[in-house]
Amino acid sequence: MDAAAIILSGGRNSRMGRNKAFVAVNGKAIIAQIIEKLRPVTAEIIVVTNCPDDYRHLGVRLTGDIIPDQGPLSGIHAGLSASHCRNNIVVACDMPFVEAPLARALLELAPGYDVVVPQWRDYLQPLFAVYAKTCINPIEACLRGNIRKIISFYPQVRVRYAGEALLSQWGDPERFFFNVNTPADLEAAQGVAEDRDAGTR
Repeated sequence: MDAAAIILSGGRNSRMGRNKAFVAVNGKAIIAQIIEKLRPVTAEIIVVTNCPDDYRHLGVRLTGDIIPDQGPLSGIHAGLSASHCRNNIVVACDMPFVEAPLARALLELAPGYDVVVPQWRDYLQPLFAVYAKTCINPIEACLRGNIRKIISFYPQVRVRYAGEALLSQWGDPERFFFNVNTPADLEAAQGVAEDRDAGTR
């Protein structure tokens, strides 16, 4: 598929106390699991980080913020600017349960749109969503105006919402969108991984 995966790994990790990307769930770093899952469905993988030396061993492309200190929206902007592909699946580095089939399904919805974003219950999931390179200028306008909320540029582009019916075809959305932000989240994620492994044996 002519698409890239952009993994955002520029957070301060204040609640975890260490780099969330390299926290292990089920014996493997979260970011390594994401790369392994998304490599089969994307033409390239880009990690957005301002500490590139920590990530070189992953064997993927690295880029840093162009407009720094503006949060995840700045990371999306940097990743899109670096990407060689029109469509890009953007994922936060602390999501251990992303799945390739859902990523592929979201990318398949992208023709004719600039953004494909999952909507689970009353919430959008903008950090496991598809963004086209056509979003670069609207995002940059927000960042230059010190507007950091990810969805703030959505009214300026064509957005397709992926609802519960599609998401549920591929498994439990609560699991797909689980973030490991704290030690308690890490413990919960480990329990989910162990339960999943037990269910497959």
